[in-house]
Amino acid sequence: MRVSLNLVAAVLVVALLTGLTTTSFADEPVAAPTPADLQKKVEEARARQKAAQEALDKANAELAGVEQALKEQTQALEKEKKAAELAAQAEEVKTREAAAAKELEAKQQSLKAFNEALAKLKADEAKAQNTLKQVEEDLKKQAEAVKAAQTGKDAAEAAAAAAKKAAEEAQAKAAAAAEAAAKAVQALTESQAALTKSEQLKAGAADTVAKAPDAAKKAEADLAAFKPEFDKVQEQFAVVSKESLDKQKAAQSALIEIGKLVSFSEKVAPIFAQRCLACHNARTAKGRLNMETFAGLMKGGESGAVLEAGKGDESTLVALISDGSMPKEADPLTPDQIAAVKKWIDTGAILDAGLDAGAQLIAITPKLPQPKAPELYRIPIPVTAVAFSSDGSQLATSGYHEVLVYNVADGKQVSRITNVAERVYDVKFSADGKTLAVAAGTPAQLGEIKLFNVADGALLADLVRTADSVFSVAFSPDGTRLAAGGADRAIRVYDVASHKEQLLIEDHADWVMGVAWSPDGSKLASASRDKTSKVFDAKTGDSLVTFNSHGEPVFGVSFSPDGAQVVTSGADKQIRIWNVADAQQVRAIAGFGADVFRIEVTADGQIFSCSADKTARVHVLADGKEIRSFAGHNDWVYSLDYHPATKKLAAGAYDGQVRVWNADDGKELVGFLAAPGFKPEQTAAAK
Repeated sequence: MRVSLNLVAAVLVVALLTGLTTTSFADEPVAAPTPADLQKKVEEARARQKAAQEALDKANAELAGVEQALKEQTQALEKEKKAAELAAQAEEVKTREAAAAKELEAKQQSLKAFNEALAKLKADEAKAQNTLKQVEEDLKKQAEAVKAAQTGKDAAEAAAAAAKKAAEEAQAKAAAAAEAAAKAVQALTESQAALTKSEQLKAGAADTVAKAPDAAKKAEADLAAFKPEFDKVQEQFAVVSKESLDKQKAAQSALIEIGKLVSFSEKVAPIFAQRCLACHNARTAKGRLNMETFAGLMKGGESGAVLEAGKGDESTLVALISDGSMPKEADPLTPDQIAAVKKWIDTGAILDAGLDAGAQLIAITPKLPQPKAPELYRIPIPVTAVAFSSDGSQLATSGYHEVLVYNVADGKQVSRITNVAERVYDVKFSADGKTLAVAAGTPAQLGEIKLFNVADGALLADLVRTADSVFSVAFSPDGTRLAAGGADRAIRVYDVASHKEQLLIEDHADWVMGVAWSPDGSKLASASRDKTSKVFDAKTGDSLVTFNSHGEPVFGVSFSPDGAQVVTSGADKQIRIWNVADAQQVRAIAGFGADVFRIEVTADGQIFSCSADKTARVHVLADGKEIRSFAGHNDWVYSLDYHPATKKLAAGAYDGQVRVWNADDGKELVGFLAAPGFKPEQTAAAK
């Protein structure tokens, strides 16, 4: 193709250039050209030459475009070929995986049979042992019965003989004695039969007991011999399963690269998690459509399936998001989001290889860094969490997408710990002051528990992501475990060193607002919006007792120093103290003007609290007497923390203000606004 185009261009150039001299060979005489004529012809020739060059350049450009298109088409074909090969390989490995699974299942059945046989032998042996023991006891009783019957028989016969001699005087007595003798004989016969049967049972049981060890030994030997074979098959299955998963992932990646597949976890699940779960979760499930999991989505709702794989235009889900019916009473999905959902359905509506169809969407979406915190705050935000460092020199407070750390002495900002969800609800320092635990969330979209290095703000662990906010975290007394509670109604317990989840307690009917450890770390207490507080075994997660006397949502919870009582606070404007043993209330502390949020019980028996009545207080645990109140806030006081060594109390309020007092005399030591860069005049100017 290039040779043909170049030849045509060359001919055009020659023709244009030769046009300058063609007139000089005419047969008719002509006048000598003037310089002007020559100049004109030269310019015309140059113009024709330029036009020819432009034509040549254009032809070359078109040729380059054709070659590039051909190259791209070739690359696309190669990618499609590769994707097809990978898909074929994945299918082949999948077939081998199915065969391996079938073989493994057969071996598992064999292993089960071995175990059942061994268990039966052991059960038979135990039964025989019990039978032997019982028979020996019965034999003893029956031998005594035979002896007694023999004695009765002898006595009856003697009585019969005596009665016979005195038949004339006592015929009736003789008849009765004879009857008694007959019964005694019958009793002796029955006793002897029972004794014989028992002896036979004893012999059988003894034989079983004697043979059982050898039979069990043989069964155990057979099981031990079979175990390597089973382990080999299991190992082979694991290898094939991994190969199959790797091939499936590779094939899917190739198809995604050429636009013939859409990743559910990366492109679609985040859309559903952010825009759909508020109405279609396990609790509300409008239209009985639960979109918390891939399995729930594919199951459909009360009207049946909401999508048909490969047919986006015919899927109800696409129709509803396209016309704005979903999400209901909210901004519609963007065109890009609608296009992503439709293309996912058009390309098969499959789940990414290796992911669990029953896992929550929030758990399978990629973990991305949270948005950056604003360098300067335009408005203050509520301070929903405060915590003293272990030495009491620093105070951590909640911020917007961050945790702010201040110097307690002068209220100046020390550092900012970022990469957290929109709202921070609770913060706790570890006992050594090196780790900060953060409970945060973006309402109705995301909840998270993270651990940070206090020194440099580095993320140490992202323990969990839930579908809604996490409200509370608490280190165990020994610092080895971390408990948390949130809007998903669950309490989770993690091992701090390994970051692994140890317990998942789902016992509440509504948000878990607070969690607390008993002083010995053996129990966990909770506060919930379901109007109850509960105590759980911290090892097993078993519910031990429930307290429901608040009658309103419960916000704060703590244990007494001896662990025998729990102290709770709530929307009923009271603090209640009750026994762990029987959930009976000991006393109630009133006098609050509004909801009582956080509480903290000290080792010396004081209860610190904060309330929506704009005040923090301290009471005596033993009798409920108020010691003092801490004034100064102009809005709801959401959060507080007490530092025993320095005897300082800190509290944060809805208007962004943080205040620190001397707990002994109530004197305010420092106050500051937890809103970096914000100046009060900004609000006035905005109004």
